[in-house]
Amino acid sequence: MVAKPEDIIPEELRRQLRFLPESSAEERGAFFDAAAAFLGSADPAKLRKLPPLARIKWHLTRERQLDALLAVLRFERENPGALPVRGRLRPYVAVPGVPGNLVPASVGRLRLREMPVRAKATEVLWQDGKLIVRGYAYVQNLPGGGLGPMPRLAWLRAPGGRRVPVKYRSEESLRATRDSKQALHNYDDAGFELVIDPAKLKSRGKWRAGTWGLTLALPRPGGYVPGKVERVDIGSAGHSQAHYLGDGARLVAGFADDKFQVTIDLPEAEVVDQTGTADALRLGLRAPAAGKHPTKLRVVRKGQKGGAEYPLTSAGTEGRWARYSAEIPFEDLSVATSAKEKTLDFLTHIEFADGSSRRATVVEGFLPGRYLRPNGREIAVTTDGPGLLKLHDRARQAVVDRLEWVGKGELLVEGSYTGPGERMHFVLRHGERFEEHHLPLTWSESQSRFSVTLAPDKMPQYNALLPLRTGRWYFSLRDRDAWGHTGDVPVKLRADLIDRIPLKKRVAGRTYTVNRRYFDRIFLGSGSALRADERGAYRQRQLREVLTPQFKREPLREAVFYNSFGGKQFSDSPRAVYEEFVRRGIEVEHLWSVADAQVDLPPGVQPLEWHSKEWYEALARSRYVVTNVGLGDWYQRREGQVVVQTWHGTPLKKIGADLLGTPRANLQYIASLPHRFRQFDFVVSPNAFTTPIMRNAFRCEGEILESGYPRNDIFHREDREKIAHRVRATLGIPEGRKVVLYAPTWRDDQRHTASKFKLDLQVDLTAAREALSEDHVFLFRKHPKILDAIPGAGQGFVFDVSAYPDIAELYLITDVLITDYSSVLFDYAHSGRPMLFFTYDLEHYRDTLRGFYFDFTEKAPGPLIKTSAELIHSIRTIDTVRRTYAEKYAAFVKEFCEPSDGLATARVVDRMLDLGRRSR
Repeated sequence: MVAKPEDIIPEELRRQLRFLPESSAEERGAFFDAAAAFLGSADPAKLRKLPPLARIKWHLTRERQLDALLAVLRFERENPGALPVRGRLRPYVAVPGVPGNLVPASVGRLRLREMPVRAKATEVLWQDGKLIVRGYAYVQNLPGGGLGPMPRLAWLRAPGGRRVPVKYRSEESLRATRDSKQALHNYDDAGFELVIDPAKLKSRGKWRAGTWGLTLALPRPGGYVPGKVERVDIGSAGHSQAHYLGDGARLVAGFADDKFQVTIDLPEAEVVDQTGTADALRLGLRAPAAGKHPTKLRVVRKGQKGGAEYPLTSAGTEGRWARYSAEIPFEDLSVATSAKEKTLDFLTHIEFADGSSRRATVVEGFLPGRYLRPNGREIAVTTDGPGLLKLHDRARQAVVDRLEWVGKGELLVEGSYTGPGERMHFVLRHGERFEEHHLPLTWSESQSRFSVTLAPDKMPQYNALLPLRTGRWYFSLRDRDAWGHTGDVPVKLRADLIDRIPLKKRVAGRTYTVNRRYFDRIFLGSGSALRADERGAYRQRQLREVLTPQFKREPLREAVFYNSFGGKQFSDSPRAVYEEFVRRGIEVEHLWSVADAQVDLPPGVQPLEWHSKEWYEALARSRYVVTNVGLGDWYQRREGQVVVQTWHGTPLKKIGADLLGTPRANLQYIASLPHRFRQFDFVVSPNAFTTPIMRNAFRCEGEILESGYPRNDIFHREDREKIAHRVRATLGIPEGRKVVLYAPTWRDDQRHTASKFKLDLQVDLTAAREALSEDHVFLFRKHPKILDAIPGAGQGFVFDVSAYPDIAELYLITDVLITDYSSVLFDYAHSGRPMLFFTYDLEHYRDTLRGFYFDFTEKAPGPLIKTSAELIHSIRTIDTVRRTYAEKYAAFVKEFCEPSDGLATARVVDRMLDLGRRSR
């Protein structure tokens, strides 16, 4: 890991500074003493290299300026990643609430390197013989480019050469502000369009080979700051591209170390075409008849030296071109021994009579080809962005040659595949969340071709049709019997068709874009459900701090605003409250928070996109608000509203302020809890055990209604058998099969990112299928924070039910629940059915990751199981388990499941309506 300047500060001192606002007077004094001891001996030169805000914080720490230091920390929390900059000629950081005389110029002044240019290309196009580069560029923390009318500049320059001015036209770019990921500055004016005329790179009217780097110069206080344009990771601005200029020259626009540059290349010979014979690849070349004489090709496997040489045979002349050909035996390129080996690449060089050589490039319009080899392999002859000849020994791949939007927003994908296409289905796999959609293929055996048509705004999700989740959905083919994605066949775009994408289509308020990554790996991008002026930290701050106060001045609406798990579901106690309002016939609007349009709602319920303008308005104006999660420390209830926190679980694991004294305690969050919970008129508790925990862990000062969870009334509903029948039919569970539901929690130490967790799969699903599949199905419900796909899902035994809207309905069909430390155990106990606890990491989880509120080993209403084999055996002998744990189960229900009479929802709604009447 690269060391940062801040690393010179001891980690414990940095932690103490971070939580200084929450510290006691004694703790603050100890911090200042320890910091003084360290700063007194620290290298001043290293302290000067700290980032601007860090310099100010540690200077104020040295001077023991507590009030000013707290002002800086408060600003930093509210404005992560941004600085307020002042100074017409000598810019400096000016934090609100910090008197200027407390920060000397040597500390607060910004150096040139601390005002970098952030520039990204978002599109690179070839139009009418010119290169068009679009993107955005701004000086960090200087919205509007600083003061004064100085223009923004751009130029190309080769090493040691002259500057070639480039036309710079400013444009609006909301993306610039959004991508900055900060909420203080508006960079909407940072967009640009650059027009690069290759003719200006000629020298005395002739093309000269060379490379020109692109530089932007943006105004800042006191002058200009130069910067380079960086690439993105997709599309035309994420890959190199080659264009032919005539007179034997070609232009390559690309990136070196992710910085944009333009190269003029004068190839002495190029590959024109490729064909195959029975046992060899034949490459056709051309070279200027009056130029250098190519004599052979040298082909070397990537990563190796030497290579094999193949003579070039003259094939006559054609105008100004001399033609040549070479044959490369397929057996020389077929080096893999199995279909499962990775793609093996070969580099091709053209060698000349004078002893020089160059990498082989292809002419414009070069048509790629593929040639079948044994063991499920193929030799692919293709090209890449810079126009280099590419030879691959690879597993047979699906190559798309037709992509278009048809009808009312359907995407048609057609291509060729030389593998067993009749066994395949088409898979859309999310690039970050790894969730999948499987679609049937239309397959032509005689032509080895496939096609699929998909409607991205109407993807089946149980009994609903929902749009594709925001993000990139990569295409692949998968064998219908595959036990996971490891054998997927990637779907790529034929190299000569690259310029035909991106393909965009606006459907039902969302933009879908076919684009590419890794040159030819195609995906379908599903755009945000939010409007452009609602996206990003800056816009969200405007909605919270500017529009929300305006909404609060408008009259309250007779409406109930529901929020279940951050808009992810139509489920849980908020759903039960909605259904009770409907049952009673209460005349109100029903407004439901939905995230990314991924929630199917019943008729009469209005969806409101999470964090949209309408969402903020509903939160500010609805008479009733019902939520099962927090609403953020920014939220302030208005007069006349009734806000109910139903929460979402009986705690086994320690939470909130009860984590104080442990490494997992977030002091900032804990300090905000009193304010957060003052916004709720009452908090719903499921049982007497949880009530005091809520009081302390959430610093809850207000009413706690010990009503039981409304969501658990489902176990008492008269129509629960009817609901169970519907759920089994929706999931496609065969008659007579027993249902095992596995619902584990996440592991804090198994992460993809800070907020996205890995699947810690310890169940041997293959062994479970062999032992149980004749009379059981295995439902697997991941925690929403876990991203990975479930192996074997969709093969008849394992069912991935993570996206099923409401786990409470799954309880009704479940014969055996398997969990670990998840709060689902307290809900499912209302059913009286057996539970197994797969606690393979109990000691580590309890003692290292999380603490428990009680001795789980003593009170668990089922066996604690360590191995997958033992788990499978327990499922097979579940009747014995039920008898063995009957007394413990009864004691558990008595302690954690009362009240349990089917009236929890009625109690909650009665209290809501009572408060509503009083507030009018």
